Amino acid sequence: MRITVIGTRGIPNVMGGVETHCEELFQRVAKSDDMKVTVVRRQHYVSDALKEYKGVELYDVPSPKRKSFEAIVHSIRAVFVARFRLHADIVHIHAVGPALVAPLARMLGMKVVFTHHGPDYDREKWGCAAKTMLKFGERMGCVFANRVIVISETIKEIVVRKYQRTDACLIYNGVPAPTIVSNSSYLEELGLQKQKYVLAVGRFVPEKNFHQLVEAFAALPDSNFKLVLAGDADFDDDYSRELKRLAKEKGVLLAGFVKGEKLFSLFTDAACFVLPSSHEGLPISLLEAMSYGLSVLASDIPANKNVGLQSDDYFRCGDVDDLQKKLRKKLSEPVVSHSYDLSLYDWDKIAEQTVEVYKSVMFL
Repeated sequence: MRITVIGTRGIPNVMGGVETHCEELFQRVAKSDDMKVTVVRRQHYVSDALKEYKGVELYDVPSPKRKSFEAIVHSIRAVFVARFRLHADIVHIHAVGPALVAPLARMLGMKVVFTHHGPDYDREKWGCAAKTMLKFGERMGCVFANRVIVISETIKEIVVRKYQRTDACLIYNGVPAPTIVSNSSYLEELGLQKQKYVLAVGRFVPEKNFHQLVEAFAALPDSNFKLVLAGDADFDDDYSRELKRLAKEKGVLLAGFVKGEKLFSLFTDAACFVLPSSHEGLPISLLEAMSYGLSVLASDIPANKNVGLQSDDYFRCGDVDDLQKKLRKKLSEPVVSHSYDLSLYDWDKIAEQTVEVYKSVMFL
């Protein structure tokens, strides 16, 4: 069975939740019998010349580097590549923007699986026209896909309510086993002490609300902790530039986009992890922090509450005072390892569930 994956910027080591999802998932799907998986990458996001990664074939296609057009232009090109170069049986589309091409893929004779990662039209970075197109993409994916996968209960409620897709398959995001790093050289390089910093991870976009976290942290009285933001922007814009300026002004450490051992090191020795987002699908970074046993603090949006944390682990989304109050309480407590039930988020099981979806599609 030939599977072509579109909608992701690429793998490996590309920033983004969908990208992390695809990197973890498809290396496991590719191990299944009779599964040939190809991920179509956006050329300008990858600096390597890889043609294969952990059993997954990689195919690079150019696209304009403009946030308003790149996803749809790349997705259209990727569909034709899937049909005429890769001879795909199934096109697996990720995210609502790329899902605009679901009818095209069906028209070209391929089966379509669509994974809905969240209502991207709620993101603050998009204008009215972009939001309209993203909503239309959601509709095209939910109406024309042979199978719809959702990554959370909240998203399932959306596709059932709006499109009557009662057959939508709930398959969660996953989290790998933590890689504990005993070597503290990276922390020393950053000037950090073990368990003396608060960690936040993600792209520098408005809906992550990192500016509110910076403001809340700066208001902490006599804090002996540092705040570390690990991430960057895909496109440097007014928001990301202002966030970086504010962070430097408040003494926040900007680690940049990090993956692999550097990121593992930050997770290993953080005192607390904070996710202040106003929009998420099912946040992989939060699951990662939980896998390391960290004390976590997240905004009380539905996607974060689906993870099932204790009430003290949530603050009112957008309320800087409540964030500051809850963070101060977290940092006043001894740093201990926490135990969370992550059995629903096993990547191996998730890969098995995805393969079963592919097999079911071939009989439609």
